[in-house]
Amino acid sequence: MSAAELDLSIVVPTYEEAENLPSLVGRIEAAVSAAGLAYEVIVVDDASPDDTEAVCARLAERFPLRLVVRTAERGLSTAVLAGFERARGERVVVMDADLSHPPEQIPALVAALDGPGVDFVVGSRYVAGGSTEEGWGLLRQLNSRVASALARPLTRIRDPMAGFFGIRRRRVLAARERLDPVGYKIGLELLVKCECRGVVEVPIRFARRHRGRSKLDLGEQLAYLRHLARLYRHRLGRGAFARARGG
Repeated sequence: MSAAELDLSIVVPTYEEAENLPSLVGRIEAAVSAAGLAYEVIVVDDASPDDTEAVCARLAERFPLRLVVRTAERGLSTAVLAGFERARGERVVVMDADLSHPPEQIPALVAALDGPGVDFVVGSRYVAGGSTEEGWGLLRQLNSRVASALARPLTRIRDPMAGFFGIRRRRVLAARERLDPVGYKIGLELLVKCECRGVVEVPIRFARRHRGRSKLDLGEQLAYLRHLARLYRHRLGRGAFARARGG
């Protein structure tokens, strides 16, 4: 299928997610094909020591899936950017591989992205109709709420921590030189540095991870704080940032 025939590229960054990929890709196929969208899935993997490559090879026999294996670089945010660089569709949806994001909502994100004046769409837990599956630990909920509050001056959306989002490829590539994400919150980076004005939040039900291990640890949380500092510096300008710190 040529790039001109593709409606959508779906970028999925992975590390040790082989167990989840068959279910994820099957659900993507069912949802996106039912909506009549021609698509591709781009799995960007950071050289996982599990069976990711073999699983993707089998899936590629049945579905429009491409695997990109990175050996010289690590991290979710840069993996997503690598996916944008290889995407053939103009509309790009990014989602996690751990089944926390519902593939069934991809058509709703694409429809919202096609709305007049819309630059960015988010699969949101915190708007009317959105929710989080029961059993998501209190500590994780608190972490999410605190992290969202810290980002609130940068954006007015309710769920700035969302990793399930859609944006047009050309907007990201046009801003590529300005992008220098740290950690795992690439959506917030794109919102700020791609100068997205028209943003729509589409309600989703955020699910618990059922297989594998979460990658969120203290190191990622500290990386998020460094990332926020960079974004505030970008938004305010270096002089204003220095004054705010008393420099």
